[in-house]
Amino acid sequence: MITSDIKSKLIEIVGAENFDDSKAGRLVYSYDATPQFQSMPDGVISPRTTKEISEIVKICNEYKIPIVPRGSGTNLCAGTCPTEGGLVILFKHMNHILEIDEENLTVTVQPGVITLDMINEVEARSLFYPPDPSSMKISTIGGNINENSGGLRGLKYGVTRDYVIALEIVLANGDIIRTGGKLAKDVAGYDLTRLFVGSEGTLGIITEATLKLIPMPETKKTILALYQDLEAAARSVSKMIASKIIPTTLEFLDQPTLQVVEDFAKIGLPTNVQAVLLIEQDGPSEVVERDITRISEVCAAEHAISVQVAESEEQAMALRTARRSALSALARLKPTTILEDATVPRSEIAKMVRAINEIAKKYEVNICTFGHAGDGNLHPTCLTDSRNHDEIERVEKAFAEIFEKAIELGGTITGEHGVGVMKAPYLELKLGKEGIAAMKAIKTALDPNNIMNPGKVFAKESRKRVVVTR
Repeated sequence: MITSDIKSKLIEIVGAENFDDSKAGRLVYSYDATPQFQSMPDGVISPRTTKEISEIVKICNEYKIPIVPRGSGTNLCAGTCPTEGGLVILFKHMNHILEIDEENLTVTVQPGVITLDMINEVEARSLFYPPDPSSMKISTIGGNINENSGGLRGLKYGVTRDYVIALEIVLANGDIIRTGGKLAKDVAGYDLTRLFVGSEGTLGIITEATLKLIPMPETKKTILALYQDLEAAARSVSKMIASKIIPTTLEFLDQPTLQVVEDFAKIGLPTNVQAVLLIEQDGPSEVVERDITRISEVCAAEHAISVQVAESEEQAMALRTARRSALSALARLKPTTILEDATVPRSEIAKMVRAINEIAKKYEVNICTFGHAGDGNLHPTCLTDSRNHDEIERVEKAFAEIFEKAIELGGTITGEHGVGVMKAPYLELKLGKEGIAAMKAIKTALDPNNIMNPGKVFAKESRKRVVVTR
């Protein structure tokens, strides 16, 4: 609860124009991109500097007011839903690229910078920031870091944590610390930088980040391989990797997803096949030509009915854009779209896709599957209606079984979306009680009053997703 006295103290820090506790203002930030979760915060605040954030946190810590740091709200695990009320912190004023250092190949940014805006700025200097979440047109760097976002290029280049080399962080007591630096080597103490990447705002508030850049690849080419057999597509993935070919992008779409994406994008995608692999390679032109030839041979050997190389960058861009639009395309079909990200070893993709289809049939729900085949990160997506309580219950049971199957196959409950509230009930499947206890010990040490994004990561008793209202 934010009393009038606390409100006055907060306004003294940021100004009346940067604090909002109106019903309309709070409603806007009561939910994120995750369906079935909504909860009203007690206030919304927009600081302008790290020092202001530190002062805000000191007040919240004193009065035990929950804090939810929020980017653009594109996350899919209810990680920024203020389920326990409190104060939502926005970074609309802290949205500047502070430095592009071409000597050290780094970029330093504030958390509110839009991912694609930063990518465009560094690419204008022939530099490259590889992490490319599908939401990058609107997601922020701060949100990407909190969720350790992945993307289509993750197979070859890794995910967000592989590019975060330094952070400025406000801790739960208001202390400001800096971790890492513009260094190729640094083993001075615990790796706090990596600890905070993917911590979903539960350990501290990131106020500045220095990210590693690499030289822009010289060239790239894109292939579309079509299959009438899911297992043949999966075998192609495994065989490519076994042949020491690591594509930039290796994406999978099943037939139901293809149909919906083509209806949405209208770029001539085939809809009469069981699966498609969208494959891209970048690098020196001679390496790209060699790898594209070998990839085509692998796909043909594994009974792809067609292997097409994009004839132009425009055609390749259309294919990439179509893949990135999969969620938007699917979301048009039903009022509620639940997208998950169960992840398995590459060798188990065919088994996992088959299991998803069997589970969908068992519970009589509609699930389309697409995802990052190269790193085993699949996105089973259920099209449903949250008002249909009977169907939602079956959806819950279906996803619980999907997560259990992923663990059984040596996988995990989330490859890139994070835990938040949505995946918290399943985290013990992956980490065990001992792993959960170790994480809780870290949380308690850094945030003894549990004000930093409380209710996230660590599960309550029930495994059901519940709409929380205040």
